[in-house]
Amino acid sequence: MTKVGIIMGSDSDMPVMKEAIEVLQSFDIETEVDIVSAHRTPEKLYEYAKHAHTRGINVIIAGAGGAAHLPGMVASLSPLPVIGVPVKSRNSIDGWDSILSILQMPGGVPVATVALDGAKNAGILAAQIIGQADKCVLDKVIFYKESLKLKVNKAAEKMNKRNK
Repeated sequence: MTKVGIIMGSDSDMPVMKEAIEVLQSFDIETEVDIVSAHRTPEKLYEYAKHAHTRGINVIIAGAGGAAHLPGMVASLSPLPVIGVPVKSRNSIDGWDSILSILQMPGGVPVATVALDGAKNAGILAAQIIGQADKCVLDKVIFYKESLKLKVNKAAEKMNKRNK
């Protein structure tokens, strides 16, 4: 079974990270969700990152605010693709500290980074990665993208009718 690991530095990140969970559930992709703090539980972070692939995890989504070391530290230890979600937290500098901490990784330790509070896109990106090896997931991603196009076309049609 394909699984995505979704981790966050604190339970206060859950309102943002739940969007990734919901998206992945809509694609029928199993998720494993946990709180793993880079600064408060470094041993747990190490164990999680080193062994996630042995538990059937295929992609890791890591959300963090403030200094936001979680995605990068996980990427340094895991062979799996890591998607970082910068979270605008109460101690953040308008989210810029989180964005830059996740985005500015050194060569050799990539982290795919989505927008501030962009967990929904992290979920979609994880599904797209998994879809490259799972035709069923790929078909669901294609259907999802088509539904976005239809939604925009319907909105445009409605607006054009009002403006005539």
